[in-house]
Amino acid sequence: MREITLSKAVNEAIAEEMRRDETVFVIGEDVAEAGTPFKVLSGLVEEFGTARVIDTPIAEPGFMGIAVGAAMTGSRPIVDLMFGDFIFLIMDQLCNQAAKTHYMSGGKLNVPLVLRTNLGATRRSAAQHSQSLQALVAHIPGLKVAMPSSAYEAKGLMKTAIRDNNPVVIFEDKLMYQDKAPVPEEDYLIPFGVANVKREGSDITLIGTSSMVQVAEAAAEILAREGISAEVIDPRTIVPLDEAALVASVRKTSRAIVIDEGHQSYGVTSEIASRLNEQAFYHLDAPVLRMGAMDVPVPFSPALEDLTVPTPEAVAVQARRLCAGEMIHAA
Repeated sequence: MREITLSKAVNEAIAEEMRRDETVFVIGEDVAEAGTPFKVLSGLVEEFGTARVIDTPIAEPGFMGIAVGAAMTGSRPIVDLMFGDFIFLIMDQLCNQAAKTHYMSGGKLNVPLVLRTNLGATRRSAAQHSQSLQALVAHIPGLKVAMPSSAYEAKGLMKTAIRDNNPVVIFEDKLMYQDKAPVPEEDYLIPFGVANVKREGSDITLIGTSSMVQVAEAAAEILAREGISAEVIDPRTIVPLDEAALVASVRKTSRAIVIDEGHQSYGVTSEIASRLNEQAFYHLDAPVLRMGAMDVPVPFSPALEDLTVPTPEAVAVQARRLCAGEMIHAA
């Protein structure tokens, strides 16, 4: 199986779906001429033309509204939002229109739209270009939310999202675009709501989202050298969430840490931990622990920014303490 970057995987997924379905188009800032600032969409405009790869003005509410209308009338738009931080600009179109149209039309209308954007700190981009805001949209009924952790997931989840009749938001970690992983050349889909057990274990479950899957895997390696067996799970999608797989793992290991790069308060970690506590309480030897980003604006200073998000070493420390039976209070 060939290895390709996450960037290439996303590009391939979109190109393949545009060839398969002529109603699919891409719209956003710099998607055609520049191929996005991260060059993820480079080459698409040469194949599909400016009628299907559409550069827009700097007007996020405007082109998001265009995409919602196009989706309601038979197209399958892919909206490229340059930075996840800009999601605040399109919340009305996404959360009041796209998410609710099917329900408010009594099922007569669908909005098969994909919003692809990014998350992640430690790129030295300061507080307005470094946020991880997946919890905001996961809170809204009617939206599906995918968080690929590698090139393999990025391609399979993107293809599934494009074919879905519901609005889907995909968050890609901007630091992972050049990370490589094995990706099949043949067509494949990854179903939503099916978690992936990345590593089997028996002492503690580490649940990570997006790049935090890699953090969890690195922590598991540290713990393995100390004789602690950590199971690592990638939910892949947080809406829908594969509760059954997560609960089954925690019932087996009796301990869990949930790791997400969004702010810890009122976030993805809180929701997953709450569900585990509700469904696996009598199997737990310790409370489910949350590890998220600090509740501060992401600093520009590299030294400070690196302190704001979970690291493998920090996860290993907390896992070690949980397995030793120490009482831990979330920061």
